[in-house]
Amino acid sequence: MTSKNWSAVGVALVTGASALAAPGAWAAETKSAPQDGSVLRVCASSVEAPYSMKDAKGFENKIAMVVAEAMGRRAEFVWFDKAAIYLVRDGLDKKLCDVVLGVDEGDERLLTTKPYFRTGYVYVTRPDEGEVGKSWEAIRNPEFNKFAVRFQTPGELMIKQAGKYEGTVSYQLSLVNFEDKRNKYTQVPADKLVSEVASGEADIAIAFASDVARYLKASSKPLNVTMIDDDFALADGTRIPLHYDQAMGVRKDDKDLAAALDAAISKAQPQIDQVLRDEGVPLLKQNT
Repeated sequence: MTSKNWSAVGVALVTGASALAAPGAWAAETKSAPQDGSVLRVCASSVEAPYSMKDAKGFENKIAMVVAEAMGRRAEFVWFDKAAIYLVRDGLDKKLCDVVLGVDEGDERLLTTKPYFRTGYVYVTRPDEGEVGKSWEAIRNPEFNKFAVRFQTPGELMIKQAGKYEGTVSYQLSLVNFEDKRNKYTQVPADKLVSEVASGEADIAIAFASDVARYLKASSKPLNVTMIDDDFALADGTRIPLHYDQAMGVRKDDKDLAAALDAAISKAQPQIDQVLRDEGVPLLKQNT
């Protein structure tokens, strides 16, 4: 449910969103409802657009409803007014909810399911800038000097590796109104990555594709999107992935739920893919 954050490597009855789920799928507010075989208690952030939103119109909310329906359950969202990186600590580990969506397959904190989609980092540019190229090295182009990226992500590491971070750090901080990042979690809004390129403020954005797909579709100005090859490594040779399989996570001892989710993901994969296509997420072939 988060972008690939390098430091984290992350109500009302549903109305419009429920139409995208199979018949009977719905979501309701709950804080600490007991486990019930008729519901799937989903840990959900109310402030993690486009993944999860209080009105349950985030695309991960829709996927949760599709998967719950495939299990013969209904999705019940346990809402947290915090960024999704806190859902495991404050929700799953405290047994207030039972599943987190949008985690990296193999996340060491969790027992993860089979992946349900794979995507990666993209360049977002204006058409007048021409072809960018698919390698991370493309950002060395001298015409690219102002970058829109999210903090503590591979995108930020890329501009540091290219020697362009110092020249753009003040601009980066302006994207969050120079808020102090030391005392609270602060992140560049995903829609701002797109609007900064569209307006000409940024030369290029480097973003996780599912972070920005919705806003690219809604942009009033056409923008180019280029999937970056998974070819990035630091100066010491440490490889930094740019493509990720996305899975669901449960508590490590919840093997039965993980198995049930695996079966439901397989059953509902066509509907999951449709949600992602509607969102505009470019998909890559999954590793597993």
